[in-house]
Amino acid sequence: MTAPAPERRRAPKMSPQLRRQMIVRSTLALIAEHGLAVTTRQVARAAGISEATIFQVFADKHELLNACMAETARSDDVLRELADIPLDASVTARLLAAAGALETYLTRMGTVVAYLEAVGHTRARRQSTASTAGMREVREAVESVVASLAALLAPEEDSLRLPPLQIAQAYFDLLFARSRELDRPLRDSQLPDLVQLLVHGALVAGSPRR
Repeated sequence: MTAPAPERRRAPKMSPQLRRQMIVRSTLALIAEHGLAVTTRQVARAAGISEATIFQVFADKHELLNACMAETARSDDVLRELADIPLDASVTARLLAAAGALETYLTRMGTVVAYLEAVGHTRARRQSTASTAGMREVREAVESVVASLAALLAPEEDSLRLPPLQIAQAYFDLLFARSRELDRPLRDSQLPDLVQLLVHGALVAGSPRR
C-alpha cells in the first residue's frame, strides 16, 4: 500500500508591514540604478510579486515614492555614530567626525530627493495626504540628526555666538548641499577648511577688522 503523500504546507503569509518594506527596498534599488523612470511593473518583477500587490499596499506610485523618501531619511544608524563621537575631542575634531558619520546618509537621501525634485514630485503632490505624511517623516528624521549635531556642541554652549541648534542646522545644510554635488564628496581636502571657517569665522585672530 502506498503511503499518502505528505500534506504540503503553504509558506507563512507575509505581514503587510514586511511586504511594504520589501516593496520600498526593491524600489530604492531600482531608483539608484535607473532613476524615477522605473515603473511599478519593474518594481513588482524585482520584488517577486504581482503589480496588483503593490497597489494593495500603496494607493499609487506617488505614495510609493513618498515611502521611499521616508525610508531613505531613516536616521537610526547615523544617530548611533554621532552619539559615539567623544565630547572630550576638540570642536573641530567632533565636527569632522560628524561629517564622516553623515556622508553615506546625506548622499543617499540627497540622491532620492534630487530625483523627486527633478520630476516635480514634491511640488505636485505637496498637498496630498500621502505626500504630507512622507515629508513629515523626512523632516522628523532630519530634526533628530540636527539635534544630535547640536549635542556635539553642547560643551561649548556658553562660548558660542549662536545657540548650538542653530549652528548645527547651518552645518547640516552645508553638508547636505555638498553631498548633492557629485564631483565634490563630503570628505575632501576642503572640508577641514570649511570646519575651521565654521568654528573660527572668516577673519584670522588679531585681524583689525575682527
